[in-house]
Amino acid sequence: MKTESASLLSPASSLPAAWQQAIQSRLEPDEIVLASLELDLDASLRFMSGIVAVTDRRLLSATSGKGDWKEWPYRADLRLLHHDHAGVGTLELHDDNARLANWRYTLGHNPEALRLIKHFDQQREAAVSGIPAIAPQEDVCASCKAPLPPDQDECPICTRELQTPPTTWTLFRLWRFAKPYKGQLLAGFLLTLASTAATLVPPYLTMPLMDNVLIPYQNGAAIDVGLVGLYLSGLLGAALLAWILGWARTYILALVSERIGADLRTNTFEHLMRLSLEYFGGRRTGDLMARIGSETDRICVFLSLHLLDFATDVLMIVMTSAILISINPWLALVTLLPLPFIAWMIHVVRDRLRHGFEKIDRVWGEVTNVLADTIPGIRVVKAFAQEKREAARFREANRHNLLINDRVNKVWSLFSPTVTFLTEIGLLVVWAFGIWQVSQGTITVGVLTAFLAYIGRFYTRLDSMSRIVSVTQKAAAGAKRIFDILDHVSSVPESTNPVHLPRVEGRIDIRDIGFRYGNRAVLRGVDLSIKPGEFIGLVGHSGSGKSTLVNLICRFYDVSEGAIHVDGVDIRSLPIAEYRRHIGLVLQEPFLFFGTIAENIAYGKPGATREEIVAAARAANAHEFILRLPHGYDSMVGERGQTLSGGERQRISIARALLIDPHILILDEATSSVDTATEKEIQKALDNLVHGRTTIAIAHRLSTLRRADRLVVLDKGQIVEVGQHEELLAREGAYYRLYQAQQRQAEQDFLESQPQSTEGVA
Repeated sequence: MKTESASLLSPASSLPAAWQQAIQSRLEPDEIVLASLELDLDASLRFMSGIVAVTDRRLLSATSGKGDWKEWPYRADLRLLHHDHAGVGTLELHDDNARLANWRYTLGHNPEALRLIKHFDQQREAAVSGIPAIAPQEDVCASCKAPLPPDQDECPICTRELQTPPTTWTLFRLWRFAKPYKGQLLAGFLLTLASTAATLVPPYLTMPLMDNVLIPYQNGAAIDVGLVGLYLSGLLGAALLAWILGWARTYILALVSERIGADLRTNTFEHLMRLSLEYFGGRRTGDLMARIGSETDRICVFLSLHLLDFATDVLMIVMTSAILISINPWLALVTLLPLPFIAWMIHVVRDRLRHGFEKIDRVWGEVTNVLADTIPGIRVVKAFAQEKREAARFREANRHNLLINDRVNKVWSLFSPTVTFLTEIGLLVVWAFGIWQVSQGTITVGVLTAFLAYIGRFYTRLDSMSRIVSVTQKAAAGAKRIFDILDHVSSVPESTNPVHLPRVEGRIDIRDIGFRYGNRAVLRGVDLSIKPGEFIGLVGHSGSGKSTLVNLICRFYDVSEGAIHVDGVDIRSLPIAEYRRHIGLVLQEPFLFFGTIAENIAYGKPGATREEIVAAARAANAHEFILRLPHGYDSMVGERGQTLSGGERQRISIARALLIDPHILILDEATSSVDTATEKEIQKALDNLVHGRTTIAIAHRLSTLRRADRLVVLDKGQIVEVGQHEELLAREGAYYRLYQAQQRQAEQDFLESQPQSTEGVA
């Protein structure tokens, strides 16, 4: 008899709570569940609930609400196959004769499916061989060998830098940017030391001025004018010297900090440009803009102002303490009493402020993201009358920003007045102790006066040092966000031993490549050889992998499996920039930069002559409309080319690709955004342009690819047909079905565009 107490669940199985009782009721005594997959789609891709589980004895499956439990004991001819496409994963159970079962799920469950297959294969082999299976090993990270959490492919240790809180030590990493200016920094430090020493001279001169001039005069003695002049000259000289030295050190260190900030911005942006498209796909534009702009500016202000003030404060406190101890150790001890309490408060508050400021930075990135989304898309916003919605989004982001700032200010508002209060108490204690010592004859009035003058400087600097906690933590949080970019390694790395091709012929060999976006397989087992100068057309349904294949050829991403060779060399061995200079790319959505028409055409070849620019524009059939613009080739293009039509933008984009005279030409839906007349003009130009170049063209309208030497038909990430237009039509396969579907759609569109008959209408 089956009992729940006799059944066992492996910790690695992570059974969904809704299925635990049902699974346990099906298990035999001592049977162990090793892995499970929760199903959420049926065969018609409608949402449902189901389960597939692997035990140490069999494979179990059920659908919620039907109670149709099925089981398959392990045997030699059972195979569990897996594939996924367009967000849907599929598991198929086969034997030598037929497919026994088929399950589907959304790709969020793909890690569970892969783990299920691993355990299934292990248990089947054990059942066939008769050798007990080795206890299931916990998945480990390939890099650091640390255990992976259940149902996760990402190692939390290798990716922990994304969650690492900022620390003040992060600021020391800025030394790599400060090192080239170490000479100026040393000069600035020496000037700081000298200017601080000069500011400490006037209080020291007040002692003899009080004891030797003012107090004797009050007791009836005559004033020594020469002595007064000497002391006043000393005060004036110290003030002038402190002013000159202070100006020099501020100027030098400001120049250095600005250069450090500029280098930081430049290095961050250059590193950002070297990262792959995969990095940008997971980041918001506004957040990256805030990091390179606001964060580097904050660090620059910290280095030029606050760090200088902090160094001055430290020197002032150390030198003042030394002078006070040399004058009167006991009075100095009383003066320094508040210091330990303030240090303790700084330690307590520092961590709260650091985490708070990091949250402020992230929330400010949300505010910037709304701006970065809305302003470039203002035409869409207005077209759909969504101004109020976008204003509400901005208001909500701003409200969140205000809320986080209020939390940090609550801590800071208590900290700063408390430090001021402690310094005031310390001053009161010094007054009381000093008056008592004067009454005892231990010190003179001049000494007490000098002490009070020094204490004013001491406590002012102490209060200033406590305030630097805030700006330091802000700078640390900003530095951490900058170094998050600088520490990121591109998923498309440069080769350590690059191979240089003296000349690119344009032969492309795609060898059994596969590619995945996260858990989703986009391409599988793609094999294709393209001859130099051949015109290849890529066709297929949306999501079949056409654009992905082009992105892999351009090496915007690296293949997960297999390799792509150009002229017999793996493109991963070629320098990225050098390789891409041989590729002309025309994107489906043409992007133009703010500038003149000529500058946009010459973007890939900044040194191009006006004759070369005009020749490229003529070849792209853009010359005539450019001349109709107010300033011809010097006409300004609005941001993203908003002042031009879609067809005009596309023709400029084609001219830009042609100007670099590429050996490999890639057209990704190059005519999708133009009307029929413009498309014909571009097609005429393309007939001449593809000659002598290896051309790969993607087009949904199959009629535009009739002149291709070969058509490559993709379906679900695999090549299903290759051939010429007439040849593929004759096969009546996948291409034939695509072509017929487009013909029917074109006929339907034509009929719908005709005016309705009015016969019989009164």
